[in-house]
Amino acid sequence: MKIDILTLFPEMFAPLSASILGRAQKENKLEISIVNIRDFSEDKHMRCDDYPFGGGAGMVMTPQPIGSAIDALDPKHEARRIYLSPKGETFRQQKVYELLQYEHILLLCGHYEGIDQRVIDLFIDEEISIGDYVLTGGELPAMVVTDCLARYVDGVISTSSLVQESFSENMLEYPQYTRPVEYRGRTVPEVLRSGNHAKIDEWRRTQAQNLTREKRPDLLEKD
Repeated sequence: MKIDILTLFPEMFAPLSASILGRAQKENKLEISIVNIRDFSEDKHMRCDDYPFGGGAGMVMTPQPIGSAIDALDPKHEARRIYLSPKGETFRQQKVYELLQYEHILLLCGHYEGIDQRVIDLFIDEEISIGDYVLTGGELPAMVVTDCLARYVDGVISTSSLVQESFSENMLEYPQYTRPVEYRGRTVPEVLRSGNHAKIDEWRRTQAQNLTREKRPDLLEKD
């Protein structure tokens, strides 16, 4: 999978070069490109924002640099183009599965008061929000979407890690334990040390159901 991220602040994306995602890129299992929108500005001062028509606080990102960047990266519109916006569809696990069908994802990060509406009308396929709150820009949401997608790219992480995890089968994941057996008076449940895999599976499923019922009962109501 190839993911292009368009931003005014490429320095914010250092975390994508670390840990699992960094290793996946070094092994050519995943391609992440951080693109500086300013590089496409035709303004002599490389400006990419201006005052909003109609007045109001803040600045709005201008259409020309963004449009030129998208034209250069995806001239035939083969990528799924996504604008990270609080007005977009809430990002959920099902959306991750939907986006995995695309080999090329383009993520546009807004900033300030947002981007010129004409960019959305002319270039964007869909808008995505990571939650009902407002951030300073789309950079953090872009990293969230990238991380979620990257986990399912072949070879990035072990496939066994994807089988039983939160939101699979509309349930949260069961509690996990490791060594030592006893820590500050709390002991690993005996069933997990029993070696009886049938009982372990039953315990984990019961725990997942109980946790989901307690913390996210809305998940159990889904089909």
